Amino acid sequence: QVQLVESGGGLVQAGGSLRLSCAASGLTVGSYAMGWYRQAPGKERELVARISSAGSTTYADSVKGRFTISRDNAKNTVYLQMNSLKSDDTAVYYCVVGRFIATLSSGSWGQGTQVTVSS
Repeated sequence: QVQLVESGGGLVQAGGSLRLSCAASGLTVGSYAMGWYRQAPGKERELVARISSAGSTTYADSVKGRFTISRDNAKNTVYLQMNSLKSDDTAVYYCVVGRFIATLSSGSWGQGTQVTVSS
């Protein structure tokens, strides 16, 4: 059974940084596509960043140059380093795992972690 547990969210001032972690069990993260989505109040869920099993990464335009997704296969964990945070980054962030990068959103989801950026 696949289980994803996110951590690292919290309250941070604008311009600050946070690192989200997604610890996976029931699978080997290096063999799957993984990603981070977020959902702000009153808005649709959106893709933030994703990493393929081969290690290629893609980012939403709104976070390019500020966020970095990475994977530690030894720890079976995926990270999202978030720098230069803005109030618009406030949302619940979800970790997702899927067999293929193209169908990532149809995979397994974590419970989410709240990120709040104060201006």
